[in-house]
Amino acid sequence: MKKFFKSLFQPEDNEAVVVVSGLPRSGTSMLMSMLDAGGIPPITDNIRSADEDNPKGYYEFERVKALDKGDTAWVADAQGKSVKVISALLKYLPADYQYRVIYIRRNMPEILASQRKMLVRRGEDPDKIDDQQMAALFEKHVSQVEQWLGEQPNIAVLYVHYSDILADPEKETRRINDFLGGDLQVEQMAEAVDPDLYRNRQQAGQDH
Repeated sequence: MKKFFKSLFQPEDNEAVVVVSGLPRSGTSMLMSMLDAGGIPPITDNIRSADEDNPKGYYEFERVKALDKGDTAWVADAQGKSVKVISALLKYLPADYQYRVIYIRRNMPEILASQRKMLVRRGEDPDKIDDQQMAALFEKHVSQVEQWLGEQPNIAVLYVHYSDILADPEKETRRINDFLGGDLQVEQMAEAVDPDLYRNRQQAGQDH
């Protein structure tokens, strides 16, 4: 396989955009930090600073939120780099580019617990919709997204799981490295995983 990242500073026209995606609070920021440590520069504007919910930063790019409004000009500059795109906006990525999507899954009770804590810290009502309803909506959405991803000829997808990364960062880092062409700094990527941030761990015996 040819090297995936021939030049980080002069990307070829056909060089893929590395997209990190998943549900909110599923570990996308952690995955972005891993790729950053591995040698893939992130597309971010640092407008949203680190806080108690994401102590190591959000790695967000505000213009991504306007994908559904047609703001896609920035994608050309994202070739050979990584960008975080929530799953609901993936379908708005322009079809004339190649993408390598790393989609992170996480146990649903952990996602809901993390969201609830974040809402409480922000002074918002965590009970606007109950967990059972939210879980059903999320699961339906994820199923639709995964089906759509599988139908796109310009998108390759690697599915990873949050708990697997925390349990064995070296193994999961190798998987990611293989998916992206094998040129990443895998040791640095694994070292970027901080198990102390696993604050909403699902109790043993619960379903994934």
